[in-house]
Amino acid sequence: MGSYNLKSLKLPKLTGNMLSIFANLIETPFGKLLLLNSLLENGGIPKIRALNVDDVPTFYPLVKPLSDEEEPVEMTEPTNSEWNLPYPTALDYSLKYQNAEITPLEVAEQVIRNIKSSEQGEQPLRTFVALNRDDLFSQAEAATRRINEGNPLSPIDGVPVAIKDEIDMLPFATTVGTAFLGKQPAKEDATVVARLRAAGALLVGKTNMHEIGIAPNGMNVHHGTVRNPFDRSCDTGGSSSGSAAAVSAGIVPVAMGADGGGSIRIPATLCGVVGLKPTFGRVSEYGAAPLCWSVAHLGPLAASVYDAALVYSIIAGPDPKDANSLVQPAVTLKGWNTPDLEGLRFGIYPEWNEHADPDVVLVFKEMLSKLEKRGAAIKEIEIPELDQMRISHAVTILSEMAMCMRVYKAQRKEMAEAVRLSLVLGEEMSSNDYLQAQRYRTRAMAAFEQLFTKVDVILSPGTAKSAQPFPLENPSLGWSDLSTDTEYMRYVFSGNLTGLPAISFPAGYDSRGLPVGIQAMAKHWQEHLLFRVAYNAEKVMERRAPANFYPSLMM
Repeated sequence: MGSYNLKSLKLPKLTGNMLSIFANLIETPFGKLLLLNSLLENGGIPKIRALNVDDVPTFYPLVKPLSDEEEPVEMTEPTNSEWNLPYPTALDYSLKYQNAEITPLEVAEQVIRNIKSSEQGEQPLRTFVALNRDDLFSQAEAATRRINEGNPLSPIDGVPVAIKDEIDMLPFATTVGTAFLGKQPAKEDATVVARLRAAGALLVGKTNMHEIGIAPNGMNVHHGTVRNPFDRSCDTGGSSSGSAAAVSAGIVPVAMGADGGGSIRIPATLCGVVGLKPTFGRVSEYGAAPLCWSVAHLGPLAASVYDAALVYSIIAGPDPKDANSLVQPAVTLKGWNTPDLEGLRFGIYPEWNEHADPDVVLVFKEMLSKLEKRGAAIKEIEIPELDQMRISHAVTILSEMAMCMRVYKAQRKEMAEAVRLSLVLGEEMSSNDYLQAQRYRTRAMAAFEQLFTKVDVILSPGTAKSAQPFPLENPSLGWSDLSTDTEYMRYVFSGNLTGLPAISFPAGYDSRGLPVGIQAMAKHWQEHLLFRVAYNAEKVMERRAPANFYPSLMM
């Protein structure tokens, strides 16, 4: 095939004094002169500057639906409730409430106990940054009353759900993982939170995240770095780190995340849970921190495919407060739990899929074989210009984040050194760089549109490496490791650049017993197909509970 052009980077890990010196130096005119060109070179920026592209730029990856898009289909219950899962799912909570085996009030108490337990010892998980016991118990009392009276609002009534701290939720402030934002409580719920609240979800609190979501790891020097429930000495991935870890640890069955460059799918993969990045414009962004307008998506991280599909069915759909959400076709979950893959064509790009650690490649191939046995047809494909897509995504997200944070220039020294480094890079992007990236977005979208005439779903690993050990003993001191970040992001950036829906789901474990995930991408608005793929994988996958497990519902 010959045109595969992604490369692994071999850059130094920076920690401690070296990181501090580097960050401080690059913020000076002399330091920029000395260091910036080499950083831009490593990022591939000169390469994209040199290319001639004549496509018209695409600023938002919004795709108008065809008139014959799927008809709206409501969420259906799974074909059975015999889960091959160590996790309590939203369905388990709902059934136990119906059978009067437990109440939302008792669950709320258990959730608080579990969060406290997970914070014990020298290596706290650091999943949550804000809880409000009175507010939680008041919600739980109302849910208990409704359920006792036989009037639950939805299948998620009384089920604990956590919210990433870049999404507004009453009565909390929104810190976006920083030390200086969120000094006042949010004025209203974000649309996704309002929809979950209206469905009766037990909104637990705000989960930890990478500061401003600018890197795909769980580092946070202000609120504490989030640790992986499978191994506390390893990273969770990010930036929706607290949401992924809270679900992985069993504290909640579902949490909301945000994804500008894999920030839902990467931590879902590394923590062994399901993570959905919906189509661009499918889920309202109203009430989410405006960090990266044209690549941002909100979506669920969940213990099971059912939980992810259920929450998606609640939060998706048009919202007058977000113009981008008004373009979409009707939300459908048609066939989401069809127990076979007959008629589906899976696209596989071998060079891309095998550019990963041997353990990851092995698990991917084993799961692919199992999915083929369930009826999927496998077809080899080639995705052109992946490196140009990678650079275009990097230019886009860094430019948008740098512009978004420009107003906080006075607070720059209050930010983590690794975050400051990324913002310096973003500030170096010119309007020409940004326009060149948007022209490449047009090309990328056309390339995928062509591919999706031949296949229904494109499968790849979720990340090229499973969860990596922290590069320093106390990860809350902060680090910069761009080589590992690149390995984590290898399969995810194209979904953000093009707005295509993508799901990450558990596929197996590496030789250390850490989770390995698979990503599936489909055409715009085809989330129901992704759920069907993940549902079938769940049926043939033996999931393990992590070493640090705090289920808030006893099975």
